[in-house]
Amino acid sequence: MAAPAEVQLQIADASAMSGMSAEEQKAPLPVVNFSNNPSPTTYAFLILSLVGIVSTFAVVCVTLGYVVDIDHCDDTPNEVVKVVQNYTHITDYVATCLDGRHNALTGPSNAITGENTCAGVKYTVEGLQDADGNYMFANSKCIVDNIVAVMEQAGGNVTVGYRGTMDSVGRGDHPIQTPYWQAGLCPVNVHWHLGAEHLSVGQYDEKGTGPSTASDEEHHRKLLGGDVRNGNMCHLYDATDETFTMEYDWKHCVDMHVGQTYEVHWPHSAAGACGTPNQYQTPFYDGVFCNLGLVDLDIVEKQVGVQAQVFTIVNDERYYYPDLMRGMIVDGARGTNMTYYTGSTTGTSRDNEICSNYAPITWQVDRVCSVISASSFDKMCADMKAQRDDMSDDFYAHGSRITVADHLAANNQ
Repeated sequence: MAAPAEVQLQIADASAMSGMSAEEQKAPLPVVNFSNNPSPTTYAFLILSLVGIVSTFAVVCVTLGYVVDIDHCDDTPNEVVKVVQNYTHITDYVATCLDGRHNALTGPSNAITGENTCAGVKYTVEGLQDADGNYMFANSKCIVDNIVAVMEQAGGNVTVGYRGTMDSVGRGDHPIQTPYWQAGLCPVNVHWHLGAEHLSVGQYDEKGTGPSTASDEEHHRKLLGGDVRNGNMCHLYDATDETFTMEYDWKHCVDMHVGQTYEVHWPHSAAGACGTPNQYQTPFYDGVFCNLGLVDLDIVEKQVGVQAQVFTIVNDERYYYPDLMRGMIVDGARGTNMTYYTGSTTGTSRDNEICSNYAPITWQVDRVCSVISASSFDKMCADMKAQRDDMSDDFYAHGSRITVADHLAANNQ
C-alpha cells in the first residue's frame, strides 16, 4: 500500500518568532500528517477552527470601528457591503449616500413605508389666529404703550441667584423641574447656536474668549458666516494649546470650529411623535407640535421644554461622547448645576424689542460650560443625517439672540 500523503499545515506566529534567534526562526515549522481519509473528528476540528477565525475577525472589525467600503450608492442592499478596505469609523459612512429615504449601509428600507406625519406642522401653527384675528405665534413688539405686551422670554441670565422682574410666579407659570422623560416629554430636535444665548457669569459671558474673538478680521468674518450673531463665550479657550486651535476634519457638521463656544438645544414635547421614525424633526416646530391636538395652550410650559448645554469644542478624543443627539449630558458635574425657568423660543429674529410668542415653555439650562470633542458633534450630525426627516438646516450653528432684558425675564428661576 502506498504511503499516506502528507498535508503540511505551516502556521507562522509572528509574535512568537520575534523572540527567537535567527537560527530558531529559520528552523522548519511543524509538520502535521493526515491520512487520505481524515476522520470526522478532523473535519469538525477544521470547521470549528475556520468559524472561530472568521468570528474573531468580525468582532475585531466591529470593536475597532472598521467598516466596509461602499462602492456605489445605487447598489442593491446585497451589493452595498463589499470587502473590508478602509479603516474608517462607521459614522463616516452612515450618511454617505443618504437621500432622506435610505441609508448607505442598509439600502432602501421597506421597513418604513409610512409618511412623515409631522412635516409642515409649523405652517399650520403659524396660521392659528386668536378671536381678534391676530396670528397667535407671530413675533410682536415686546413693549406697547410702555407696557410689557408679551410672555416671558429666553435666553436669559441663568447665574445662581438671578431673578427676572416679570411676575411669572404670580401668573402661575412654573417650569418642569424633573427630567423631561419623567414628565412625559421626548426630544424632537437638536440644534445649536454660535456662542451662548444664555448668560452664566464666570462660565459663559461677555468676557469669555475663543477663535471668534481674535483680531484676525478675515477669520472672524469666515467663522461668523456673515451676519450670524455670536453669543456669550466660555472661559476655557487657550490659544497656546493646540487642543483648542488644531482644526478638525469635519465630515458631517457644517462651518464648525475647534475652540469655539456653542450652546446646544434639545427641544422636547409631550405632543411629539415619540418612539417613532418621525420623532426628530427640522424645523423643531414640526416635532414640538406634531400631534397638535394634544397641546393645551393653558399649560404649554408643562408640555414643551428645552434642554440647553454650553460647550467649547476641542480636538481631543478624551472628550468624546457618542450620543449627543439624544439629550444633554447628565454625568458628574455635567447637567447637575441647573437653572429651571419659563421662557420662549429664541433665535436672532427676536431681541429686546421684538419678542417671541411661543411662550411660556420650560427651560432647563446647565450653568457650567464644558469641553466636548469635535468628533462628538460630527457624530451627532451623522446621526441627524440618518433620521427620516431632512435635518440639514440644523447641521450648522444658528445665530444667538441677545441676552433677554430683566423686564422680559421670568422670576421663577
